[in-house]
Amino acid sequence: MNSDKKITLLIIDAQFDFCAPQGALYVPGAEQDVERLVALISRASEQIGHIVATLDTHQVLDIAHPGFWKNTAGQSPEPFTPISSADVENGTWVPRFDVNYARQYVHSLEEQDEFQHFIWPEHCLAGTHGAALVDSVARALREWSHRSQRNYQTVTKGEHPLAEHFGVFRAQIPVPGSPKTELNQHLLDELAQNDEIWIAGEARSHCVATSLRQIMKYAPSLVPKVIMLTDCMSDVTGLGYLADPIYAEARKLGVRFTTSVELMP
Repeated sequence: MNSDKKITLLIIDAQFDFCAPQGALYVPGAEQDVERLVALISRASEQIGHIVATLDTHQVLDIAHPGFWKNTAGQSPEPFTPISSADVENGTWVPRFDVNYARQYVHSLEEQDEFQHFIWPEHCLAGTHGAALVDSVARALREWSHRSQRNYQTVTKGEHPLAEHFGVFRAQIPVPGSPKTELNQHLLDELAQNDEIWIAGEARSHCVATSLRQIMKYAPSLVPKVIMLTDCMSDVTGLGYLADPIYAEARKLGVRFTTSVELMP
């Protein structure tokens, strides 16, 4: 490996709620993904020039959490319930808050070809253990900082309760007047300074896939630099099919797919 290359490792949402079996939204396979990721950070520490770790962070009454919605009986939807624009129009599911905005939001997701609105278990709640980096990754990043004499960078996403924020770079539907939901051009510009961008994290089906889609859409010049670490990401159970078209398009455009083992010196 050419040690003169500028390489950033982008770790997406390697947090307790996704990566630990006790987590609120555990992604099966994430434990093993994390083990391989930690090994890579240790073995390739001299090659990795910078690390960016994203942190999914939500409020309790988030638009994608059960407590935001109710049916005609006043009951909240169960986690993993999809909500369509038709459901909103016919009153199957009614927003408890910001009613007009939430209704339009669901329509906008469909109009803009984003993932259909979906209800998740309450997860990565701001300030809780579930929102923290899983312990082994936190240790690995700390050790990398001491060895490299560089600080790692964290980027939070998802704090606005009226916007799902799968992708690293932009909320699914930006909220007017909320810059943090808009395109993070600064981060894209930082990544553009690299020769390679290694991407790992959870979940392959959602936050990783959407981040990749956003790179292809908003920063196509980065596409030849992107390397997806396929053994350091897993799908939300049963939902990998949602992301398959994104990965197929990425391959056509020249995104590279490899494993952490193949990148180790």
